[in-house]
Amino acid sequence: MGAVKKPLLLLVLFIAVFGATGAYAITYGEPDGNGHPSTGALVARSSPLKSYKIVCSGTLISKNVFLTASHCTAYLQSLGITDVGVSFDSTYTAGSSQVYPGGVMHTNPLYNQRTSDPEDIAVVTFQDSITDILPVDLPAAGLLDQLKKQKLLNGTRFTSVGYGDQEPANAPGGHVFLFTGERRVATGGFNSLTDVWLKLSGNPAHGDGGTCYGDSGGPQFIEGTNRQVSITITGDAVCKATNVDYRLDTPQARAFLGLYVLLP
Repeated sequence: MGAVKKPLLLLVLFIAVFGATGAYAITYGEPDGNGHPSTGALVARSSPLKSYKIVCSGTLISKNVFLTASHCTAYLQSLGITDVGVSFDSTYTAGSSQVYPGGVMHTNPLYNQRTSDPEDIAVVTFQDSITDILPVDLPAAGLLDQLKKQKLLNGTRFTSVGYGDQEPANAPGGHVFLFTGERRVATGGFNSLTDVWLKLSGNPAHGDGGTCYGDSGGPQFIEGTNRQVSITITGDAVCKATNVDYRLDTPQARAFLGLYVLLP
């Protein structure tokens, strides 16, 4: 892995989201429907006269706290945009979907551009509780290390969820991604584990699906559970090989999360 790709591409993403087209998302998956109602879209607008547009994905981790990636919030803050909210509609339609407004972004003060550990984790807090959505379950400290020690990771599948479109299609001039605003889901097998990253297969040739541009901040669940273990950060350029996800069970991730929620 060279540089963290998602932050470098966020300018393109932002132009797409706030301009003519839209974000990209889950590949080789299917519509989520009501399968993961705690996964939401981070939305923003540059003016009260405009509709909220999808910027990234994330999850509700308490009634007042939404988890996402720091490269999402840092970029919005660099543009002076503070009007953010979240939507949990299974298909987001600007101007008509339900949005919980009034979010306050908290970019990790340790966020950086190092691929070894970018501390790429952020939250958005809300003064008013979001009471109609059940939050996800966060992992215990070192959960993935314990599964690796027990030699269980190789047989574990993980579920990724996010907003946007499907896999890229070939077209004149290169790959084309079409935005739908739909929450989608895909599962992928274990690839590798480091002290910071959970890497998953997104290779359709192996029966796997994964994430792409615009899924940043979205979750990976242990398949069949509400237990979120990581957030989407980056991957390969055409979104069909490896998903690189920031672990939530590490000391550094827990140090940040513990400022906002009670941890297991």
